[in-house]
Amino acid sequence: MAFQYQQLAQQLAQKIYSGELAAGQRLYALRQFSQQHQISLNTAKRCYELLEAKGLIYVKEKSGYFVQSSKKAQQIAVPNHPDFDSRPREISNLELQIQIHEASANSRLIHLGSIQLSPNFVPVEAIRRSIQRALKHCKPEDFLYNNRQGHPQLREALSAHWAEDGFYMPKDDIYISNGCMPALSVMLQNLSAEGESVIVPTPNYNGQLQLLALLKRKIVEIPANTEGFDLDRLEQAMRDSGAKVCLLTANFQNPLGFCLSNEDKERIAQLAEKYQCYVIEDDIYAECSFNAKRPLPIKYWDRAGYVIYCASISKSLSPSYRVGWFCLPPHLQHLRPKLLLQNDSVNTPLQLGLADLIFSRAYRQHLAELRPKLMVQVEQYRQYIYDAFQGVDIRLNRPQGSYALWLQMPEQIDSLALYYHAQKHGINIVPGLIFGEDNRYNNCIRLNAGHELSTEIQQAILLLADWVRKECINSNTV
Repeated sequence: MAFQYQQLAQQLAQKIYSGELAAGQRLYALRQFSQQHQISLNTAKRCYELLEAKGLIYVKEKSGYFVQSSKKAQQIAVPNHPDFDSRPREISNLELQIQIHEASANSRLIHLGSIQLSPNFVPVEAIRRSIQRALKHCKPEDFLYNNRQGHPQLREALSAHWAEDGFYMPKDDIYISNGCMPALSVMLQNLSAEGESVIVPTPNYNGQLQLLALLKRKIVEIPANTEGFDLDRLEQAMRDSGAKVCLLTANFQNPLGFCLSNEDKERIAQLAEKYQCYVIEDDIYAECSFNAKRPLPIKYWDRAGYVIYCASISKSLSPSYRVGWFCLPPHLQHLRPKLLLQNDSVNTPLQLGLADLIFSRAYRQHLAELRPKLMVQVEQYRQYIYDAFQGVDIRLNRPQGSYALWLQMPEQIDSLALYYHAQKHGINIVPGLIFGEDNRYNNCIRLNAGHELSTEIQQAILLLADWVRKECINSNTV
């Protein structure tokens, strides 16, 4: 678990990044700050010293502590997003989707595209110890074919973990899967049929769109932006489109990074009940919050059982640790036999190791250490990208959690051409046109900020910026 001064520094840093604490604003004096938070004077001093070391605040002799000016952060505009009609559509670009997905697994490329954590953020020793303890204390039956619903110890551990975060899920409602995408696939196949429509906000995670295309589902797109998506349009689609299912991410959506308010999440749960339209909630990024506490899911406000909660640990722990889950509401328990047949068994030692990691609190300690690192690192990326693209009219999201960056470039820039140029130089990015239909986002790319901003990655960003700058010059619209 992070020390108290680190948690307080993280909270203040988030307020500085969000603009809630303005540049030049004076902070509480150390004694006032310690009294306000009921901490020692030494803890308050260490908090301010940490923020000062990160360049977020500065001290004036005999005057106190002040928020550091960051003109660059103020100048980075957020992307704008088009409006469009919401109607059932076929998903195009499936071959391109698959090609880009395969490129994301190429270890020889510089990974600026696939959203994944640096291996240096993975608590390898803690995982090793948990798996060793799990194997030491496992029972003989753990080496037989396991329960397709998932090992009871892991389901109990997840239930207790979420309860500590403020929402309760009975362990008997939890089904363990081989990651989040298999969980989404199983639920989509059981709640919708081929040719039917699924409501999604766009720009939307290209992996979800690829899955829907492979399952031969259509989509009804809802306009989204860096603040969220239009709930009135969502209601209209639930009412008029004939769709029985929505696929939504409320917490740090990929690629925009927004986190919906509790009021919006509650309204979505109410709309799902009103129109009997199931919401499959992909909450894979929630534990990568920049705040000390993770946000609640839509599922928290679900009273009628129309929200199916899905997630995994691939974004918060490791993309190679293929353990995810879906949670089945009581009134869908009639699907249980079919779901158990469709749900592939998950490696038992991995399940037991994760259960130990949670019960030993090593996972929670990992999250406490990860969140402030991610917050600082994402802001470093944003500042570096802004500098690299100096002279080019770019817009960049400011995520509230996770580590996906959405970069919008001048309209004449072809993100697919940039993608192929980057690949020739060993760089993997994801072009914006595959995050929705009608080439709406063709002047956008998604970038991964989950790896440390190394010299290699800095050079890759500079190469992208140089190409874009030359394209702008060639069209005389810098």
